[in-house]
Parts: sequence; structure tokens; C-alpha cells
Amino acid sequence: TMPFLACLKKKKTPVPLGKSIFQKHTPPIQQNYQALLETCLKNKCLFTDDSFPAHINSIGTGALLKKLPRNLQWKRPHALHRSPVFYTANRKQLHLCQGLVENCWFLAALEALTFHQDILAAVVPQQQSFERKYAGIFHFRFWHFGEWVDVVVDDRLPVTEAGELVFVSSVYKNVFWGALLEKAYAKLYGSYEDLQIGQVSEALVDFTGGVNTRIKLAAAPPDLWDILTRATYSRSLMGCQTHLRVRCGLTSSAKVLKNGLVAGHAYTVTGIRKVTCQCGPEYLVRLRNPWGKIEWKGDWSDSSSKWELLSPKEKILLRKKKEDGEFWMSLRDFQIHFVDLVICKLTPDLMSQEDGKKWMYSLKKGRWVKGSTAGGSLGCCNGTFWMNPQYWLNVLPAEDSKRSLGSCNVVVSLMQKHSSKHRNRAPHLFIGFSLYKKRFLFSFLPYQYQESNRKLPPAFFTRHQPNRPQVFLDEREVTQDFHLEPGVYVIVPSTLEPQQESEFILRVFSRKHLMSSFFFLNILQEIVDRYEGKIWEEFFTKYFEQVSNPEINSVQLQRILNTISWRNFQSFHLSFSLDACQGILALLDLNATGTLSIQEFRVLWKRLLFYLEVFQKKDTSRSGKLDLMELHAAVQETGISLSNEVCNLMAIRYGDPDLEISFESFVCFMLRVEIMGEAFRNLTQDGKGIYLRESEVKPSACLS
Repeated sequence: TMPFLACLKKKKTPVPLGKSIFQKHTPPIQQNYQALLETCLKNKCLFTDDSFPAHINSIGTGALLKKLPRNLQWKRPHALHRSPVFYTANRKQLHLCQGLVENCWFLAALEALTFHQDILAAVVPQQQSFERKYAGIFHFRFWHFGEWVDVVVDDRLPVTEAGELVFVSSVYKNVFWGALLEKAYAKLYGSYEDLQIGQVSEALVDFTGGVNTRIKLAAAPPDLWDILTRATYSRSLMGCQTHLRVRCGLTSSAKVLKNGLVAGHAYTVTGIRKVTCQCGPEYLVRLRNPWGKIEWKGDWSDSSSKWELLSPKEKILLRKKKEDGEFWMSLRDFQIHFVDLVICKLTPDLMSQEDGKKWMYSLKKGRWVKGSTAGGSLGCCNGTFWMNPQYWLNVLPAEDSKRSLGSCNVVVSLMQKHSSKHRNRAPHLFIGFSLYKKRFLFSFLPYQYQESNRKLPPAFFTRHQPNRPQVFLDEREVTQDFHLEPGVYVIVPSTLEPQQESEFILRVFSRKHLMSSFFFLNILQEIVDRYEGKIWEEFFTKYFEQVSNPEINSVQLQRILNTISWRNFQSFHLSFSLDACQGILALLDLNATGTLSIQEFRVLWKRLLFYLEVFQKKDTSRSGKLDLMELHAAVQETGISLSNEVCNLMAIRYGDPDLEISFESFVCFMLRVEIMGEAFRNLTQDGKGIYLRESEVKPSACLS
């Protein structure tokens, strides 16, 4: 056999199959968190992670080193704060601020994660603290090229001489989950410096394993507001950016524009709201700058006169007068000043308007190898495209789909995997895929190809064109949505140039399909949205989709809440009185119409499910009521801080003669507390009190 070095020099000679020098992706280091924790507790010592040491090498080797402060130190949170907290259930206290690493893309995705406690809990395991079973060790979970991996770190963090965190920090200085998660993410990808350049879409997928939809805002679909609405009130995470360069790592020349936006910067979409002005409805988008400061200065900004067009109540609850990085802007301005909107959803039904149904998910791992399967794109003149891996896809009609007789929604995602441990040391290849329709396949192929899943021959690709023109992007992942008739298709993933090597994963989402390659049938997984199952589907069909402008009043709200099938609530009968429904409507009906829109009801529905989960958890006696101690524990579980006196007063106001709170009363109590808290945060100037003009007194009183 030829010596190894000689093989490297024979550039024009393909390496024979079986003798390839293909470099596989370096998998992350696997450490057993529980075993390490128990060992440290047994030995009464704090964990030190030798695989990602408190050393300059863990930070990087390039330009980032020049930004570091003198006398950089590594300290544990107990040395930085007298009462460090790992995590808080109050989302307002989860806000983070960017540090020296120019990773706005990472922070924008992380901010989006805080709006979904269940998804966040999958990434940040909750049973960790600086008190109980503390041993200086923490762990986090990321979706890494097709599988969930557990990343273990010690809690030594880089700080200045004054004890200030150098990288990500929390707005609340005693909260450390963000800094430790960033350290784990840096370990996964090689170093802190490897987080310098990236995309919001990459981090969103790493946090969820979801599928991305990217919308070019300059050419946004006419139903953009409907897409945003479905995304906001489903399990979706959203980010956006202000520059044509998608891979947006901030540089020292990052420019703050006159309108307050930062050029070449990633933002989190934190909410939307349809408001009623004197001249008609206005569609607003709320965003947050990961810097935790520097905000939009145009219409609907904190100081905009546009707020005077709203009702006093709506203005109080939506407008903020704080330099905290979060701001509102109109949908029209959003489309003008932002380039891309990235929506990451755990189920890919965002664009199909068929929420709540089951999706099938299949994943195939493959590789492009020189001389074997690295055939390049169709445009190559050497006719090697047929050598690329080929995957047979059989799209089946879904029994429960309204569109089963027509086209099926299919999402295809291709992700490349570099062999280097460091994510930024090798540039992305230009990758893409082609999809061929069934009508070409069976009219062209001999019987033996149809029956055995054999690879399509070169002649097929010279005579036929793919479903749509090939698109190649130098990004980690390329995703496309298709509307396909039921039948057989072939997917061919490839690099733009031939003889380029990389591993990849190919994911397909649809209502129902089979996927195979070279005789091996892929095992399908079923995706069911936890919060958007059959209940949601039946609910919207019955109560909202039958009218063009759906609104519900308090009587209809009572009927809905008392007839809906409450999941996991079987210990006692649940009912809402008309008085309670009128109170709920008064709290959520910001534009004073006397009704709730779909958007407002979805806000209520998500809160009800959350309150139900907390109520059941703290109702230890299973009586269907909370006593005073259980009520205190339930309020604390929601992440809201109330004094004992206020909690007792609320029990007197909402409880029965024995000061016990039913679920109906708990809902009214919690909604009022949350809305009052939001109003306080929006009106306070110093965090200590509220100072109102006479015109603001009455609408504020309506909230109490």
C-alpha cells in the first residue's frame, strides 16, 4: 500500500474507497455529571474541570485576548457575591448583558429561550444551586448535530480585578445561570473566542433541536402578522438582525445609527401587540438589544408621542420608560430596518396553519468523501453529481390533514459538521440539496432501481431537472419548505464544489413519510406539540374559525372555560363563575372593547396552563384549594416576590371564610398581581415607587 504522506500528495488521484483520509467530526467530551457530583460531595472538594481549565487557552488564541483586562482572574460565584443564585423562576430576572465576546447572536437566542420555561429547563437543568448539594459543578444540555449532549463545567468564571464578569452577566448581579451556560457553550465549541461569529439561527437550533424558518423582511409574505402571531403564541423562538451579513459577529466598529439601532447586530423578538389608535389599529413588535441598553428612537419608542394615541390603560401596561434595551416599533418600521427574521419552532407547522397535529421526523447521517461521495453540484462539468449520497423519500397522505387530497407540507434541512473541535477555525462549505419528483423516477428507471433503492445512474441527472433550482449557502444549515404531492422523491445533498469533505445530517419533517438510503429504512419519530394538541385544534375550529372577526365576551369566555377539556385536572370539578370571567376580561382587555381577541385569549390560555401546573404542584392535599402556606409556596413557584402581608391580604380578598383559595380565585389573584407588577415596572422611574399625573390615576386604579 502507498505510504500515508504519498497519498496526501496525489491530489489528482481519487483516494480509493476504504482508504480515505476522511476526518470525522470530533465529538464533545462526555462526562458523567451525577458521578462527578457525588465524588466531589463524598470527598468534600469543589470540582475543577481539567478538560476546560481556568486558563487563557479556554478563552482563545486570537484577537479576543487583546481585549482582556489586565490581571484576569478566575473566581467562583461565592467569591463574587455573598448570596449567589443559579437560576430564578422570574423571567424579568433572567435578562442578560453581553460581555467582551462579540456574541450578540448567542445572547439574542438565549433571551428568546427565557420565554419558554419548559424549553429552558431542558437546556438548563433546574435542580442545581449554590446551596443544596453544591460542589462547584454544573451541567447544561445542547442539541448537537442530531443528538442531545450533556456538557459539564466547573463554576470558575473569568473576572476583572474588581470582581466584574468579563463575559456574559445577568442584569441581577447575583444570578449566574447565563455566565455558566455561556461557559458550557464555549466548551462545546472549543473556546470563548469560537463564539465570536455566528447566527441567531444556529443557537436557536442548538437550544431546541427545532427547525428554522427564515423570512427576508424586504420580501415578506402578506400574512407576516399572522405568521408572527402564530409564532408568538406557540412554542417558537424568534430573532432578527439589522445587516445583510447573516453571520453577524459584532466588531469594534459596530455602529449605533441615529435611529438608535445598531448596524450588523442581532436582536430578540420578545412580543407583538395589536393596539387600537384613534385612527385605527396599529401592529407593534417588541424587541430587545442583547447589550441591555441602546434602544430604537423612532415611532413607538419609549419617548415617542405615538403612545398618546392609545387608551390610558393600554399605554400604562405597554409603554416602558427605561433604558433596558427593550423597545416597541411598528411592524412597518420593523420590515424597513431589519433584514432577516428567524423563527425556530419545535414543530414545523408555522407556515401551514395546521397547528396541533402530529408530525413525523426522520434524520439521516452521511458524509461527502473524496473519490466516493463528494460529487459536487449539478453545475459541475465533470458529471460527478450522481456520486453524492441519495435518499428516497416516500411522502404519504396524512389521514387527519384537511389537505390530504392535495399537496403535503414537507420541510427538509441539511446541516454540515466540521471535523475541527473549534467551530470558527474552518469556514463553512457552500451546501445545498436537490429534490426530484416521482413522475421522472418511474418513467425513467428500470424495474430493479424502483424495487431495490439502488443509486440513480448518471444518465438520470443529465436528462432531468430537480423540483426547484439548487440554492447553495455557506451556512451551517440550509432549510427549505416544500408542498409536495404524495409519492416518491429523491433528495440529493451536495457541496457546491466536488471533492469537498464533510459529515452532514439530513432531517425531513412531514405529516407522514418514509425515508431510506441504500437498503436502510430510517426510523421515524413523532413530534407532538405539548401545548398545541387536539384541545387547541378543536377549540379554534369551534369558537374562532367560524367568524371573520372573532371576539368573545365574558359570557362566552365562561362557556369556553367550563366546557373545555382541562388536561391532567381530574381530582375535582373545575368551574369559572361569570363574575370571575368578567374580572379576567377586564384585566386583559387593554383596548376596552368588552371582548377578548384570539391574541388576547392565547395570552390567557398560556397563563392558565402555567397556573394550573403550579396549583396542582402545591395542592399537596389534593383538596382543590390552597391554604395560606400552600398559597405562599405557589406564588413563590411562579417567580413572583410578595411579602407575607400582601399575600395574606390577597387571601382575605380572594379566599373563602377559611382563607382557602380555589383555582378560579388563584387565576384571578395571579393575573392581577402579574399585571400590577408589569404596570409598576413600566411606570417606575427609580424602582422604588410610582409618581402619577392626575390623568394617570384613574386608569391605574382600574388595574388594582
